[in-house]
Amino acid sequence: MTVRHHVSDELLMDYASGSLTEGWSIAVATHLALCPECRVRLFRMEAAAGVLMECAAVETSDVDMSWAQMQKRMAGAGQALASHKKSQEPVRAKTAVLPEPLRSYLGTDVDKLKWKPLGRGAYHIPIRTGDSETSVRLLRIPAGKPVPEHSHGGRELTLVLSGSFHDETGEFRRGDLEDADDTLEHQPVAGKDEDCICLAVTDAPLRFKSRLLRLIQPVLGI
Repeated sequence: MTVRHHVSDELLMDYASGSLTEGWSIAVATHLALCPECRVRLFRMEAAAGVLMECAAVETSDVDMSWAQMQKRMAGAGQALASHKKSQEPVRAKTAVLPEPLRSYLGTDVDKLKWKPLGRGAYHIPIRTGDSETSVRLLRIPAGKPVPEHSHGGRELTLVLSGSFHDETGEFRRGDLEDADDTLEHQPVAGKDEDCICLAVTDAPLRFKSRLLRLIQPVLGI
């Protein structure tokens, strides 16, 4: 599996610093479970931050010593990174469609989930969190079928867990993360081979072009 659409540096740094709310954190953590490349990026960020924090504690009168210490610690971080990358090589999602930590939120994998209909063959499962700022749900879109055309009232992270979808920005497969904001108007279409199962996190309701969908949107909760 090759992940082509990754979490942004900004979002990854916020995750590393612990400043993300629970909903966004679930999306980033689940993406990390599927993306070795982003796990390495996270490790680098955390290692660099650790070195800078240690060096900031050195008194300013010991500038030469501080630089020597930084070089030594960065070399150590490089060795740790090489070891970390090697340890990550055999990591795989195995047979589970839902990796941790997402699977723990749902209590099982997709084959035992109880889906709720959204209409036109689509289904969803709202995921409860302690986060009042975001809405988190699992979506299942029938193979070859489109999602109603919409824009966004805020940010939306969509992580593909099974199958694929494509829209105006490209094609997204397992592990790929689409980061959309209020400038994007699109109509994702599930791949023809299988249903697309994805995790969607939003901080505002979607803006559907269809008047009918806008009328029933409060009932659907999307």
